[in-house]
Amino acid sequence: MEEIFAEEQKIYDNAVSFSSESGNDDKVDKVKFDELTKEYGRLLKQLRRATKLADRAAGNLNASKYDLLDKVNVDALTGIFNRRFMEDNLKRIIKSHARSGSTLSVMMMDVDFFKRFNDTYGHSEGDSCLIAVAGAIKESLSRPDDFVARYGGEEFVVVLPKTDEMGARVIAGKVLENMRAKKIPHEKNDAADCVTISIGVTTGDVEQSHSGEEYIKQADKALYESKENGRNRYTFIEYNEQGDS
Repeated sequence: MEEIFAEEQKIYDNAVSFSSESGNDDKVDKVKFDELTKEYGRLLKQLRRATKLADRAAGNLNASKYDLLDKVNVDALTGIFNRRFMEDNLKRIIKSHARSGSTLSVMMMDVDFFKRFNDTYGHSEGDSCLIAVAGAIKESLSRPDDFVARYGGEEFVVVLPKTDEMGARVIAGKVLENMRAKKIPHEKNDAADCVTISIGVTTGDVEQSHSGEEYIKQADKALYESKENGRNRYTFIEYNEQGDS
């Protein structure tokens, strides 16, 4: 681009020089003027090509940036958000909700007897199972701010901003129904003859002192109760800042 601008300046300087030195020979003036016009037209074409190339390069760079962000935030297997994104976004949500006094619900989910599933059907089927579980959970979420993330292994976390206990219970029920509707065979599942999940739910009115780690911890505590009581169900506990129930 700098070379083009330098050439443009040169043509301009020639035009100024020609203008100041031109005499009364109209024929010579016209030839010189035509030459300068032709040079300037050629230069404009080069400038357009250079601008198109620059725009294309900027577009590719922008696309690469968003593609990289997707890879950083998304779980490679299931295509949903990963734990890193969930933890960072949960911190942001708590900070925002604390200012407005909003309610927040968090769920921890675990595939029932997943190790048995892998041992019985193989790890390839296990991967397909996790993809199906992620799909069942996503199908249960309808609001743009609600999201699910893979926490690790067969564990998933759902974050529900501005959702009270009743709303969280409704979504937990939908997740269970959508998972059962998949009807993925699991002969080693003591809770049913298909793949099921257990869910722990906690809800609280967000305050500045709350933390994402504590929401996860209490949702996990509720999940443990679901497992203890037979799995394939959800358990709700109200968020308590001290972790007592």
